[in-house]
Amino acid sequence: MGWLFMRDMGGYATPRSYLDNQFSYTRDDHRLTVLASSMVGSTYYAACERVESNGDRQVFAVVCLTKHNPRAADGHSFGYKDMTEHMGPCESDCPAAVLDELTDTDSEYAVAWRARCRANLVRRKLERAKPNPRPGQTIIFDEPMRFSDGTDRTRFEVVANPTGRTPLFRDPESRAICRIPAFRKRSYRIVNAAIVPKDAANG
Repeated sequence: MGWLFMRDMGGYATPRSYLDNQFSYTRDDHRLTVLASSMVGSTYYAACERVESNGDRQVFAVVCLTKHNPRAADGHSFGYKDMTEHMGPCESDCPAAVLDELTDTDSEYAVAWRARCRANLVRRKLERAKPNPRPGQTIIFDEPMRFSDGTDRTRFEVVANPTGRTPLFRDPESRAICRIPAFRKRSYRIVNAAIVPKDAANG
């Protein structure tokens, strides 16, 4: 299915609440209910329960790409593109609360999609468990990074970022300050931990 755009969300305050309503309805031969849903960035994930008139039940995942711009020049402030897990969506950051509601499936695409989502959950958990680099520490990446001058670097000094929470990094040789996008996705270790005097830590 392609994109569907509209001028408003029919009184619903958020894309999630609008889509929850869209995927909850009753027909003559079946009923569909959203059991759990979540917005991850601009992507909507939902566990949808379908109950047939004969009592057969299945719970499958729905994934929607969304665009929400209340100031859109053409007046169409909200749009979405929906698909089911059986289509093997590229988006695979579905939360565990949604995945846990799903019933068994024979769809190879859905099985593979669920596996990718579970793997991403594990990866993000490991990323969160990594030590948080602090100014004054040294960070060493397992794999070198190639810079524009053709040199490879693995060791950097952690520098405070005056404009945000993501730290900056200083090359100890050139003293140049740089950003390393998505550095938490890389394997690294921290040495020479910064020491904060006890009195200073207590204010």
